[in-house]
Amino acid sequence: MLPLNEGHERRLLWLLALTQFTIIMDFMVMMPLGPQIMHAFEISPARFATAVSAYSWCSGLSGLLAATYIDRFDRRRLLLAIYALFALSNLGCALATNFPLLLAARAFAGITGGVLASVVMAIVGDVIPVSRRGAATGTIMTAFSLAAIAGVPAGVMLGAHFGWASPFVLLVVLSCVIWMGGLRIVPSLTEHLQKQRVPLAQVLPDLWQLFSNLRHLNAFALTFVVMIGHMLVIPFIAPTLVANHGVAPADLSWLYMAGGAATFFTSRRVGVLSDRYGKKRVFRIAALLSILPVLFVTHLPDIPFYAMVVFFPVFMVAMSSRMVPMQALLTTVPAPQTRGAFLSANSAVQAMGTGCGAWFGGLLLSNTAQGQIAGYGTVGWLAAAAAVFACWWIGRVSGAGEHNAAGAAATPAASPEAVGEA
Repeated sequence: MLPLNEGHERRLLWLLALTQFTIIMDFMVMMPLGPQIMHAFEISPARFATAVSAYSWCSGLSGLLAATYIDRFDRRRLLLAIYALFALSNLGCALATNFPLLLAARAFAGITGGVLASVVMAIVGDVIPVSRRGAATGTIMTAFSLAAIAGVPAGVMLGAHFGWASPFVLLVVLSCVIWMGGLRIVPSLTEHLQKQRVPLAQVLPDLWQLFSNLRHLNAFALTFVVMIGHMLVIPFIAPTLVANHGVAPADLSWLYMAGGAATFFTSRRVGVLSDRYGKKRVFRIAALLSILPVLFVTHLPDIPFYAMVVFFPVFMVAMSSRMVPMQALLTTVPAPQTRGAFLSANSAVQAMGTGCGAWFGGLLLSNTAQGQIAGYGTVGWLAAAAAVFACWWIGRVSGAGEHNAAGAAATPAASPEAVGEA
């Protein structure tokens, strides 16, 4: 593990958080822009869900492919190369003149975004000790909050005044600035390269071995279920608010800003609680508490807009709080020498769950004769069921070497997560 001084470690974590910020904003901004994109290209909710899913599915496939090569390169070089391609993909989105071109650009963005997410988490695993990885993951997860506070509201406002393509232009500019920062801050990370290289002929068998490991499969299943629960609901909040409750597209920025401001202050705190009380326990509490906000937003009555602004932070905190302990737990599942490959594969599973959730949610929705969206309540009940299932399933997820930790468990100072990292 590469030792960094406190200041360098802090700068690196925030640089990675900003990198994640652009990835998340790229994905998230599509959702509040849904009403404008649907109007601009004259498409239905189901086709819009296809555009959201195309990003996720391509992200998943690229992440799966990355599992075959991510541990063969210096993390720094790989991060900078893929991030440059990510900026180009957003330029393609901004220049799309019809729906097929937008779909292709979103697919390319997904290809690059899927690899980037894996590299970011692999760097965290290479640099941060397991005892502080929950807090570090919380810092990275503040990217979600930053995207909600600043990125998505800015994108919505730009889209309302300058057209739906303008947020993607903003992303290109931000990506160039962050890339320059990465050139200065990200250290060369090659410790994983000192271990014996796996021949290319062995790559596919190793990938099969990665997915045939029962411990890995349990972790992948948890990721898949949680992301389906997320994406059954989240992509269709903005279209439903606009179509069913008469919210102006420009006003959506206030909702995301309020929700993001709340999660900005809670993400790191949830990470600290995960380190202190256990990642599984904190996940279960967060997942169960998220059910009520999910059912409320999918069965939303006619309430004043200010009440929506007050409620949205509760919803976003509930949804993001279950991601922090889950992500921190997953970094303990693989052995250190396969962490990059495992996280790439997990990123692929996460993206596939995201795409399947959005696609399936879109299939359950329909437009009424009055132009409203029907079927959102059913989607909410399915998302609640996914949360309950995840609370049970997380008990099956264990760290590397945890099954051999019986002897170490007799020593109070040895935690299962620390043993899994050893």
